[in-house]
Amino acid sequence: MRPRKPIFLGLSLWLLLAATLGRTQVPQLSEYQIKAAFLYNFGRFVDWPAAAFTDGKSPFIFGILGDNPFGKTLDQAFTGKILNGHPVVVQVIHSLPEASHCHILFISSSEKEHLAKIIQGLHAACVLTVSESDQFIESGGMINFVTIDNKVRFQINAGAAKAAQLKISSKLLGLAVSSTN
Repeated sequence: MRPRKPIFLGLSLWLLLAATLGRTQVPQLSEYQIKAAFLYNFGRFVDWPAAAFTDGKSPFIFGILGDNPFGKTLDQAFTGKILNGHPVVVQVIHSLPEASHCHILFISSSEKEHLAKIIQGLHAACVLTVSESDQFIESGGMINFVTIDNKVRFQINAGAAKAAQLKISSKLLGLAVSSTN
């Protein structure tokens, strides 16, 4: 009787190939799933003054001002999450007074025409402003998403964050494609 090495070897190679192909078909994250992960991590690597929270149990509020490009992504990503000991809440924001109660405010590109007014209206609030609009950093915004070589990256205006009494970790500053003081 002959050994069955060729059949066994062929079957082994087929299983190895199938396993490899299975691993390469991992679903790709959408642009806004990636941005949602960045937003969550911004919350981990920025320190807010104690006055930014009413008490130890008040929520950490992510606000979206303008059109919501995330759809349900933020709600799905943040449900049940805790940031700095605070439960995370996602809110659609309709006005500047509402925006001043956020900890992180994503300003949609649909608000580009009102950007200067929004940034000026939040100057005294401890709100980390984030967008994906041209000239956001130059307008006084704090973190701006950019796409470089088909990858989501971000710019930081550390001076604007400091003026809002926010401390951005050196680790986060080191990941930015550009940072201004």
